[in-house]
Order: sequence, then C-alpha cells, then structure tokens
Amino acid sequence: MPDWANPVARYVLEEGLPGMLHVAVISLIGATVIGVTLGSLLTIHFRPSRMLIRLYIEIFRGLPIIVTVFLVFYGLPPISPALQFSPLNATGIALVLWGSAQVAEATRGAVGSIPYEQHEAASALGFGWIGRHRYVILPQALRRLLPPLVSLLVNIIQNTTLAAVLGGLELLSAASRQNERVAAVPPIGTGQIHALEIFGGLAVLFFVISFPLTRLAAYLERRLV
Repeated sequence: MPDWANPVARYVLEEGLPGMLHVAVISLIGATVIGVTLGSLLTIHFRPSRMLIRLYIEIFRGLPIIVTVFLVFYGLPPISPALQFSPLNATGIALVLWGSAQVAEATRGAVGSIPYEQHEAASALGFGWIGRHRYVILPQALRRLLPPLVSLLVNIIQNTTLAAVLGGLELLSAASRQNERVAAVPPIGTGQIHALEIFGGLAVLFFVISFPLTRLAAYLERRLV
C-alpha cells in the first residue's frame, strides 16, 4: 500500500464510517416505526385519516430527497431555534421522512395481503382493532416486510452521502477531504492527484456494505414472501 493510502483509509473508516452509521441507524429506526404506524392506520376505513396519511406519503415519496434535506436543514431553523439540526441529524430526519413514506406504503400492502378471514377470526376471539393488529395481523405483515426493509436500508446507506452537501462528515465527505489533502503541495500532501484510487476505494467500500444486504433481501423475499 502506498504511503499516502494508509492515512486516507484510516480517516475514512475512523471518521467517515461512524457518521454514515449514525445517519443510517437514525433513519432506519425512525422510518420503520413511523412507516409501520402510518401504514397500519392507512388500513382503517376512516376517510380523513387516510387522506392525510396518503398526502404525507405522496409528498415525501415524490420530493427529491435532497430537497427534503434542504427543507430540514435550512427551512426549519427560522421557525424555531430548537429546530436547528447538525448536518448529519438533518440528513437523518430527511431520510426518516422519505423512508417512512416507503415503509407506510409497503406496510399497507403487507397488511392488505393477510387473508380477511384472519381479521374475522381475531374479532371473533374478542380482539379490537388494536389487539387484532398487534397480536394477529402485524406479526404476519412484519414477516413480509423484512425484504423491503433490508432494501430500504441499502438505499438509506447510499443516501447518507447527501450529508456531504451540508458539510456533514460521513464516508463521501471524508474521502473528499482526504482527496484534497493528498493533492495539496508538500508537506501537507503529496502534490499528486489520486482521486481515482480514493473514490474507487470508496465505491468498493459501498459495494462491500451494500451487496450482502441486497443478496439478503433477495433471499428473504424467496423464503418469507
């Protein structure tokens, strides 16, 4: 390994990778909790709530994610100082909004795929809507949701790079900073351009992270759906 490569790899893994994981964890947990809740409520035959949830889904599925990132990072602070977020958290919130819209639609489909006879059987046992969904419907629906959730995680990991636009330190911004440092004149850098090696290595890292997850999603889809 060339002398310049080791500090680059160490910086990307030690400084950039934790930032990516921070955004990914926030986004996946938030999107799953909110999305499953909204998707379940979408199955209730109450027109006003269904219209509001459908509006939420269409807005955040239809907006480019970068627009949502800018709305959260630049648009919310003027409303209240409490709504000022760091670049990583702002990106995480934007991905929660986008991801929850995807999960809500997937949850609606998963719940709708459960035979209606099971709803009737649960009702006959004395379960109300909450109990019916909590103990009978959602456990089966969540099983069918696993493949879409793994695919969502892959998309979230790839979209954590949007934090770089705001100056957040994650994998892409860490690689970009190291690329500029290496290209600087000595003693700061080498005075040589190694962008192909640096960003090529970053591409390999994303592939190593994403490929097993895409294979896992395909495997779960064959076994569970």
